[in-house]
Amino acid sequence: MDSGQIIYIISRLSLGALAAFFAILLWSKTRDVAWMLMVIGAIAAYVETVYSILELFGIAGENILVIGTVPLVSIVLPCLPTIFFLAAFVVMVVRKYRRR
Repeated sequence: MDSGQIIYIISRLSLGALAAFFAILLWSKTRDVAWMLMVIGAIAAYVETVYSILELFGIAGENILVIGTVPLVSIVLPCLPTIFFLAAFVVMVVRKYRRR
């Protein structure tokens, strides 16, 4: 593993940890559905980052559920943050149009 990969891993872990930390702080202060979905999306993004780094090191667990040759976790984890962000944006748009 070269220094570029180490910097990449450290930057993803540290920035993701900061985003997750502030998301959890926001979670304790708000009860708005859209913001809660954004917070869950940020935390899911960090979980995906940690899992991908564990997979890079070969530490990730056995893949029991497989679709074809691709583990189900490798399909679901990268999609989760986008799903939560999409749900948050839909909630915001519906709320905006319902008020008119």
